[in-house]
Amino acid sequence: MTARRIEKPFTVVCIGGSAGGLDAYVRLLSCLPPDMGVAIIIVNHLRTVVTRLHEILPRYTTMPVELITEGLILRPDHVFIIPEKRDLHVLDGQFRLKPISKPRGWPDVITVFLRSLAAHWSGKLIAVIVSGYDGDGAAALCEIREVGGTTIAQRLDTAKQADMPQSAIESGCIDFVLAPEDIAKQIREIAAGTPVGEATEAEVGACAAGAASLTCGTRPDAAKGSPSRSHPFALRSGGNSTRSTSLGRHDDDALPLCKKSELDRGNPMGRR
Repeated sequence: MTARRIEKPFTVVCIGGSAGGLDAYVRLLSCLPPDMGVAIIIVNHLRTVVTRLHEILPRYTTMPVELITEGLILRPDHVFIIPEKRDLHVLDGQFRLKPISKPRGWPDVITVFLRSLAAHWSGKLIAVIVSGYDGDGAAALCEIREVGGTTIAQRLDTAKQADMPQSAIESGCIDFVLAPEDIAKQIREIAAGTPVGEATEAEVGACAAGAASLTCGTRPDAAKGSPSRSHPFALRSGGNSTRSTSLGRHDDDALPLCKKSELDRGNPMGRR
C-alpha cells in the first residue's frame, strides 16, 4: 500500500505503560466514547512474552482493537497495540516496525515512539504515561510539549507501579497528573476542543465496573468480539462486576489465569 500524508491529521493518543498498566488501560478505555475521532495507541513494553492486549481489551471498548503490523494505516476511532519486541514508528500516516533497538535491560519503546510522533505527526498529540517499572517515555515528554502536544501522568496513588509515572513527573514536562478516569475526561475535552462537563453518575459507575470486571478465571477469547456491558458509551446498563485482579508484574498483559489465592492476598503473580 502506498504511503500517504494525512491531509487533516486527527488526534493521536499514545498510552505508555508496563507493570500494572492493564488496570489503567481498562479504566481509561471504559470511559472513552468510540466516536471521538481519535486514534488510541497502547505501547506496553514487553521483554519476553507475546502480548495479549488485542484479545483482552475488546471487552472494554466498542472501538476496533488491532495488533499493529508493518504499514498499517493509522485510523481514528481505533485502538492499536504494539507487538512485542519491536520498536514502533510512524511515517506518512502508517505504522513502521523495526527490530527493538534496546534488546537488553529496560525497554525504551515508549520513548522511541513518542519521539517518532513528535517528528512525523502534525495533528494533536497526547502522551499518557501510566503504571510501570523504570522510566520509559519520560525522556520524550518535553519533545511532545515542544510540538504543542499534551502530556499526562497517572496519579501515583492510583498506579499499581508508580515508577513510570513518577519518572514522567520528574521530567518537568507533564501538564496533568490524573487518575485514569480523569485522564479519559481530559482526552475527551482535547478531542472535542471544549470542556465536556462532568461525567454522569451512571458513567462514573460504569467506568469503575469496567475495571472491576477484569476477572481472573475468564479467558480472553471467552468474550472476544463482544462489547463490554460496562462501557458507559455503549450500553448504559451496569455490567456484572466481579472481583478485580492485582496485576503487577512487568509483562502483566500476558499473565496466565490467576488463582484466587493470589487475589486474596493481593500479591501479583510472578513479580520480578
